[in-house]
Amino acid sequence: MAKTLFKNVMIFEGTGKALVPGEVLVQGNRIQAVAGPGESLPNEGAQVLDAGGATLMPGMVNTHCHLTYNNGTSVAALTAMPVEEHVLMTMHNAKLALDMGFTSVIGAASAKPRLDIVIRNEINAGKIPGPRMLAGSPELTVTGGLADDNQLDAKHPSISIICDGPEEFRKTVRTMIREGVDVIKFNNSGDSFCYPRMAAYDNPMTDAEVAAICDTANNIGKRLAAHAHADSSVRQCIKNNVEFIFHASFATDETIEELERVKHKHWVSPAIAARYNTTYEAKDWGITTDVAEMIGNKRELEAGIVVMKKMHAAGIKVVPFGDYGFAWLPHGTEARDLEHFVNLFGFQPWEALRAATAYGGEAWAGQSGEKMGRIAPGYLADILLVDGNPLLDLSLLQDRHSLLAIMKDGQFYKSFQGRVALDRQMAAD
Repeated sequence: MAKTLFKNVMIFEGTGKALVPGEVLVQGNRIQAVAGPGESLPNEGAQVLDAGGATLMPGMVNTHCHLTYNNGTSVAALTAMPVEEHVLMTMHNAKLALDMGFTSVIGAASAKPRLDIVIRNEINAGKIPGPRMLAGSPELTVTGGLADDNQLDAKHPSISIICDGPEEFRKTVRTMIREGVDVIKFNNSGDSFCYPRMAAYDNPMTDAEVAAICDTANNIGKRLAAHAHADSSVRQCIKNNVEFIFHASFATDETIEELERVKHKHWVSPAIAARYNTTYEAKDWGITTDVAEMIGNKRELEAGIVVMKKMHAAGIKVVPFGDYGFAWLPHGTEARDLEHFVNLFGFQPWEALRAATAYGGEAWAGQSGEKMGRIAPGYLADILLVDGNPLLDLSLLQDRHSLLAIMKDGQFYKSFQGRVALDRQMAAD
């Protein structure tokens, strides 16, 4: 098997508070060995790469990814393009995700039923570039819920499949599993994007409907994600073993305590950029801060900040990224979430990176036993080389030029061509 030896690197292992100098040996698609300060690894038969002191870290994992979103200006607009163009656009978004250092993604709902499935299959077959991918279903919703944009006198296609009652949901879940999804996503709360129909703190799904979705998926070994702003929505997720809890903005202290008791089963993805950017950075698309306050988005943002601080303090695994693919939070800008976690939730930079790598790897792997998201022997060789220290400047991960090399599954997607910062420093000296 092919070997690559990274020398002269500063290692972010995935869980550490500081970078550590060392060496890393990759063999095949796994990390074979890691050497610490003053140690060296054998280089026989290996491609030796001197990284000039660059940071070596795990690839990032987007646990709430919508590769099929088209940077639209409304929920309905996200699906408003012919399927042929939509496939090509999703393919380009997959490449962009890998370009930006995301070596794995979890599909958090596909804008059309088979888009995630097709792109995942093509990536797995090596026919197109992209991250490791778990394919999501469309958003399963109820009449009048988030992503039901219809009217009595007009049909408005959206990113959802609309069901009412346990049996309709059960059939739809089985159909999506038949088609090949990995993750079933459902909407058991409203959202400010529903204004004025269904507020985020309201839950339109009955316990029986949620149980039908979850029992069906769990019985067939598929994974579950929920758009769950409302407190009762989060409680339904806990009761029904929904791994991926998206938003959780209005969780009460009692619900947070309940979630803390089973925190090993769940990952919480607030997708806070959807709230922050919509409140403060969407005026060019007609959403001023006043509008954001009127529709309830600003309230979601403020409540979400309070809740995520509490969850973080409780040791609940809060993970970054999510809901990128709107005009004011476009694909390719996801790594900005790391700064949101620091500035809004009080994370330390190393904690934000841990959430993006080690926690993300755990979330992607689930119960499979796969090892990913850390720089440690036996882990998948999904690796970034960064031109600088991201613990001192998280914005480095927003610049593709700062990613000196990208390795996925032990193969270079982006080969190392030298360290820009070192070259600049040498020229200045």
